Amino acid sequence: MNLKTLIPPAEKTGERLDIYLSQALDITRSQVQDWLKRGFVQVSGIDRPKNYRLRSRDEITVQIPEPVSCEAKAQFIALDIVYEDSDLLVVNKKKGMVVHPAVGNRDGTLVNALLAHCGDSLSGIGGVLRPGIVHRIDKDTSGLLIVAKNDISHHHLAKQIKAHSFLREYQAVVTGRVKDDKGTIDAPIGRHPVHRKRMAVLSNQMLTAGKAKNAVTHYEVIARYAGFTHVRLRLETGRTHQIRVHMSYLGYPVAGDIVYGTSKLNSTLQNLKGQCLHAYSIGFVHPRDGRWMEFVADLPAYFKDFLNKLGQPI
Repeated sequence: MNLKTLIPPAEKTGERLDIYLSQALDITRSQVQDWLKRGFVQVSGIDRPKNYRLRSRDEITVQIPEPVSCEAKAQFIALDIVYEDSDLLVVNKKKGMVVHPAVGNRDGTLVNALLAHCGDSLSGIGGVLRPGIVHRIDKDTSGLLIVAKNDISHHHLAKQIKAHSFLREYQAVVTGRVKDDKGTIDAPIGRHPVHRKRMAVLSNQMLTAGKAKNAVTHYEVIARYAGFTHVRLRLETGRTHQIRVHMSYLGYPVAGDIVYGTSKLNSTLQNLKGQCLHAYSIGFVHPRDGRWMEFVADLPAYFKDFLNKLGQPI
């Protein structure tokens, strides 16, 4: 274990211990609380509860456990491959599939399936847990993502994403009647100051301080329904949970999103099992021959079924 010592500044006096450590160590409060239960944290040599209020001259020692190795292993899982060549492949990921292994999802992921399908033919830039993964989409988001088979392709594709020349278009159903037919959300996104597993729109001051990143989403209404709106969204940047955070910030959270929307789902939403969000189209310049390539994944059954339940557009 690694031992870390923290002396909270005076302005933190009175703050909860778990909140302070979550922010100071940039980890979730649940992780901090787990360490407190396991005796990994002491305040001036004494075990304290999670709701302990910091006092002046407190000295906190934290035993940080070594990370657990969870190298991804090949698993034969069916994939919907839209395109494949010697440099890359485009996959239509199903809703509910995690992209890469992590704590709580060590197998059954897209990476496990890719290792079985591609063998050693995946770029190594993402490391042992994310081989070939150039960009990702959330577990409960369906649709297209690109996978690099070698490091040269990975570099070229990542460069296009950074330059905002990589096309990523989504479709979603959001709650509420979106007022404008089209618009742009230009609002920086960073880690939520309290809920560390969530992202949030932060101030320009946080952007300047490097605690948030520029984020731009363009949206256009496809159809309006009673209480919902079907929208098309184009990412100019690609921040974590960007569409979900931006649409919630605008006042129209993605239907079924219990993290950035409401946790109380009515009968219309209960069968969604996660947000109604689909990565509909991607476009990019092929890293080897310079061709512009564009692919579309039709709306999946869960998305169409939900639209049907909403009835006729109004």
